[in-house]
Amino acid sequence: METLVTRYGIARVEGDELAIVDLPYPDLSALLNSGGTLDEVAKAAVTRRLPKSQLDDVAVAPLSLSTTAVWGVGLNYHGKAALTGRPVPTSPILFLKPSSALTTHRASLPIPAGLTEQFDYEAEVGIVLGRALVDADPEDVWDAVAGIIAANDTTARDVMKATGTPVLAKGFPGCAPFGPTVLPLADVEDPNAIPVASWVDGEQRQESSTADLIFDVPDLLARLSRYARLEPGDVVLTGTPPGTGQDRGDYLRPGQQVTIAVGGLTPLVNTIS
Repeated sequence: METLVTRYGIARVEGDELAIVDLPYPDLSALLNSGGTLDEVAKAAVTRRLPKSQLDDVAVAPLSLSTTAVWGVGLNYHGKAALTGRPVPTSPILFLKPSSALTTHRASLPIPAGLTEQFDYEAEVGIVLGRALVDADPEDVWDAVAGIIAANDTTARDVMKATGTPVLAKGFPGCAPFGPTVLPLADVEDPNAIPVASWVDGEQRQESSTADLIFDVPDLLARLSRYARLEPGDVVLTGTPPGTGQDRGDYLRPGQQVTIAVGGLTPLVNTIS
């Protein structure tokens, strides 16, 4: 079941209700860093119940926005590579996001004034680590995964073209939102084919699944773990499928609403400002 953090504490979604549970952690990052698992949320005693309709009003960041390391990867969908005509990479194009870029569901996403005219959305599946991963083999990766989260890896395309640096194009303050909930891996219907889609003002722009990844989740995380220690609560973004503004020649404008849907998670929604 979906797990989230509210201003009243950690909670789980039970049908039409949010069940606040008796756990002493400020967020899911703290739970995972303590050696705990999301299974504890499913088993914990309930202290309070709220209607699920109040989720947007009570939910806060499910993971720590100050301590979570967020890794991203460029050009990791076969469909995206085919559409752009770029060759399929032989190794992942990896980058690390600054923590100042992270923000939440329903937060306004500001277009960096004077720096870009090509601010773009990227629907992505985020993989949340449940335990540390170092120099891992692909077959060991899923055992270290706690769950999945929805993400929008917004990108200033013109900045990317001018600098060739993903961190500069994707690291603007408050421009990288996470969804409000985490879905435990045990509840993911097919970890090798996680659906991902996006809409802008209700018009669908992207639709694919991680079955189309160039570097699948076990391969991607194993490769990354050779160079960096992945910690509990860290997130690895898996790339975006075709259908972005770059593909359409139609970039984001103030007032538009972007919705990202991943697997069985509550959709991530943000408005551009």
